[in-house]
Amino acid sequence: NSPIITMPYYSLEISWCLWTFLGLLSLPGVFLSQDKLNKLLLVSFDGFRWDYLDRVSTPNFDSLIKSGVQVERVYNAYITKTYPDHYTLVTGLHAESHGIVANEMYDPDINRTFSMDRMDIYDSIWWDEAIPIWVSNQEGGHRSGAAMWPGSDVKIHGKYPTHYMLYNESTHFEVRVQQLISWFMSTEPINFGLLYWEEPDESGHRLGPENPEMNDVISQIDSNLGYLLDQLKKSGLYDELNLVVTSDHGMSQMSLDRVIELDNYVDRDLYTWIDKSPVVGILPKEGRFEEVYTALEKAHPNMTVYKRESIPERYYYKYNSRIQPILAEAKEGWTIMRNKSDTFMLGNHGYDNMLPSMHPIFIAHGPAFRKNYSKKSMQSVDLYPLMCQILGISPAPNNGSLSHVQDLLAESSPLGPVQQLEDSHSSLLGAILGFALVVGFLIIFVKQVTQKQIPVVPITNIEIVQPLLQD
Repeated sequence: NSPIITMPYYSLEISWCLWTFLGLLSLPGVFLSQDKLNKLLLVSFDGFRWDYLDRVSTPNFDSLIKSGVQVERVYNAYITKTYPDHYTLVTGLHAESHGIVANEMYDPDINRTFSMDRMDIYDSIWWDEAIPIWVSNQEGGHRSGAAMWPGSDVKIHGKYPTHYMLYNESTHFEVRVQQLISWFMSTEPINFGLLYWEEPDESGHRLGPENPEMNDVISQIDSNLGYLLDQLKKSGLYDELNLVVTSDHGMSQMSLDRVIELDNYVDRDLYTWIDKSPVVGILPKEGRFEEVYTALEKAHPNMTVYKRESIPERYYYKYNSRIQPILAEAKEGWTIMRNKSDTFMLGNHGYDNMLPSMHPIFIAHGPAFRKNYSKKSMQSVDLYPLMCQILGISPAPNNGSLSHVQDLLAESSPLGPVQQLEDSHSSLLGAILGFALVVGFLIIFVKQVTQKQIPVVPITNIEIVQPLLQD
């Protein structure tokens, strides 16, 4: 009797398909869903000075600090004003590099002005010198949502955030929070959100930071934070979301006894007043530069006047044409006005970014961060690469360094840029590829299992596998 020989052809093919499928499944980004991405929410309480936390009881801030990280001193960008510093937070660039150099600007290259009080802020030409983080996040195939963050309702590099709220100062804090949570919880959720609130900046300008009435304002901000934390817990987001609470700048106390009136030193017809105190951009009329500079250079002991090229390098505030030819900088607590008929505020900011009164808060909490950890200081430009690391996206060129703030992260955090398809539709392509692989594997598997059920025909004559022609 001849031996029976069976041919287990299906096992090799199934093994090959299985290992190919598992190998593709393990590729970074192929099946990366929005639900599995690290989630991050960036919150700014405008004008929240770092030492406001020491003035009154702030149980919600205290709770967040104990279960997260705190940086005692944040060195923000010069000039320490709202628009420049908020753009620094989301680009990692100094003002001279990202182009939003002040709240009020003049660009000689396009002969146009920018003012936070006018609609020209919505022209992307002012913002396109930098790439904000929501643009990079979306180019990585993810989704972003912004609730009133400065610049987030502008089309920058051809993109808005996936979801955004048009700026409306009258929109309540609770409404902004609920909108963000709905974006995080939707069927197509965001993985990155931004939330902006105008206080305590508005009250700080009106009252002055040393006014005892500011204590109630600070307490209200703590209550606002408490509302945000409660809503995150109710939605189930609290334990999985990384939360960064910070600000753009601090606030300094003003006095009508500390006013510098430019009309006492130079004819206002000789120049254009571009940005306001305490750092005033001055554009001399044609042919009048030296006359204006000479008149102001030593006009007042509490005002330093720079030609643009002589502005200190540590300010990172000279290499941009939107920075005016002459810069007049007041000493802390002093106000520069044309005369006392101009608007006066009891609190202001914009001063030297090394002054403690200009420094904001920084607190972070979530699975990416260490717990009950305190750091002495950081640069605000370092927040951007830190956020990119958490989101798993590649940072655009920036002035920050992840190594400066790496110690804020939990050692076990599974962080780092994930490999993404270059196409902005990478998530869709990954899903299609994954579906095709699954279907293909199942077809082959079913085919081979079916064939396995067919009785194997025994080979009873060994000669049929021998060559037909022999010597």
